[in-house]
Amino acid sequence: MSRNNQEYFAELKLKIVAKMQESYPGINPNISEWKGQEITDFQEELLKSVNAHISEKWFYTHMKSVSKSLPRIDVLNLLSKYAGYANWDDFVFKNQDLIEASQSGAQALAEPAGSVPNTANRYFIIIPIVTVCIVLIFFGVFKLFNTREYKFCFYDADTREPITNTRIEVKVLTDGESPSTLFCNAEGCFSLKTDKSQVKMVVSTPYYQTDTIIRIIKKLNVNEIVNLHANDYALMIHYFSEMKVDDWGKRRERLENMIDESAMIYQLYSQSKAASGMELLNKQEFIDKLTMPSGSLKNIEVLDTKLRDGKIVILRFRIKLPS
Repeated sequence: MSRNNQEYFAELKLKIVAKMQESYPGINPNISEWKGQEITDFQEELLKSVNAHISEKWFYTHMKSVSKSLPRIDVLNLLSKYAGYANWDDFVFKNQDLIEASQSGAQALAEPAGSVPNTANRYFIIIPIVTVCIVLIFFGVFKLFNTREYKFCFYDADTREPITNTRIEVKVLTDGESPSTLFCNAEGCFSLKTDKSQVKMVVSTPYYQTDTIIRIIKKLNVNEIVNLHANDYALMIHYFSEMKVDDWGKRRERLENMIDESAMIYQLYSQSKAASGMELLNKQEFIDKLTMPSGSLKNIEVLDTKLRDGKIVILRFRIKLPS
């Protein structure tokens, strides 16, 4: 594709990131670095906003790298519509000035810089440069001696017990930088080297509420404990899949009250040897499977839930295979 088309498509990617940040403020601002959960979240946003679906393979081909050709025009129209435009032509028309200004700036940078300053003027250039270098060296030494490694461990806010043997994802938010993603070990802890006096992080784990944590660092205390509040709905669904219950009608009633009528429920098959991919269930299909005495949903592992008005509107789960 032409250079112009490449630049327009690159600009559209930036618009898509900005739109995603409205629902997911902590998402990586570089779309080429999206993976896993971020791609799944984008697929859901497309489905909800423009009733469209793109595969993960398509995302890797066109969004994570520069392809030799533009996506099909119908896909470009859907992506443009998600970003707030009528279609691809509307997006190109409304972003012409921005692209032309970018090209003009690149041409200006490519022009010759002019003649080399004479010896007298060079003296007034070297002194400030040397001064800046000295300041940067002192700043680097200061940061080196003030950088320490801190250990953060997560605990259940109610039981005061450590949260272990589960996936805990931590996105560390730093002003002026892209978020860095870390995962806790089996003991529910992770280590972070920093010279900052404050750490801000977004913590997400299947059976606890996603929370944004701001912690003031104390230099003499390198071990930090962070409390998380349980996601009662996720825990209840997990227990339902394991418990033997005689009163199936009562269980159905509780599930009816927990789940929104228009909920989107995804069953993932990534751990299954017999199947792969994902299945979309509606509320009644999910409740039927979970409440049948010989039901097929056993040992549910809840991966993610989203609530609205006190009810589940999005649920992702898979069946944990026996070890």
